Amino acid sequence: MSIFRRPHYTSEITNFIEEMKQKKPTLESEQRAGRALLWDKHLDRSLLEEYSEARVPMQPYVYQTQPK
Repeated sequence: MSIFRRPHYTSEITNFIEEMKQKKPTLESEQRAGRALLWDKHLDRSLLEEYSEARVPMQPYVYQTQPK
């Protein structure tokens, strides 16, 4: 036996996640569907360019009034 060989260790968190996946096999697909609702969006690059060009620069001090 090699001196570098260690017994197989799994953490409590890994065991918990694996147990949860066994109890509810649809969990991962539900998570992916939820992520797709909020985060996985296709962006229109031309609109993003227009938005950045239309941006108005902010004043150094927001509450300062404009001189007349």
